[in-house]
Amino acid sequence: MGLSAAALSNVALASQIGGGITSAFGAYGQASTQRANLGAQAAIAEANARISELGAQAELADSNQRIANATQRYGQLKSSQRAAMAANGIAIDQGSAADVLASTDELKAQDRATLEINAMRAAFGQRMQASNQRSQAAMSRANASSINPLMAGATSLLGSAGRVAQSWYEFSGGSRGSTQTLAPAGDPIDALYQLNNGWR
Repeated sequence: MGLSAAALSNVALASQIGGGITSAFGAYGQASTQRANLGAQAAIAEANARISELGAQAELADSNQRIANATQRYGQLKSSQRAAMAANGIAIDQGSAADVLASTDELKAQDRATLEINAMRAAFGQRMQASNQRSQAAMSRANASSINPLMAGATSLLGSAGRVAQSWYEFSGGSRGSTQTLAPAGDPIDALYQLNNGWR
């Protein structure tokens, strides 16, 4: 024995209601996942920013060590030059001997400046990268805070409710002038209750 038109209408409405509820939970879950992903992206970007800042500090520390090593090498070179000049009876504070020692000092100053500039450039690059990563983290956090899973679920549910109401109106004969009604009271929930002979 087949189902009546009213029973089929009730089944269709029940399917729409179930689908609407499922869609609402899906929208809620998707929004929650998106917010969690953005939060994770922000945390990763902040961690990368800290790593970049540590890299900048390491560049500057390494530069100080390289400068100290270069200063030591030039000090040893200058001592060797003085010892060689003194062994040959050359006065080290005048003439070409003084020029040789002065040029050694000049080379030391140039090397120091080069090492400092290279370290500052490397540290600046690392700090710019850290700044960009902090900006990315802030943007991800702002985007995450703008996502409201409950609102996404409610919006989906309201959209589904509109479609269910339209179907109920059509099934109840509102759009076609049919005498077939969904339920004596015109209530879809009551119709489901009647169809199932109560909630079981």
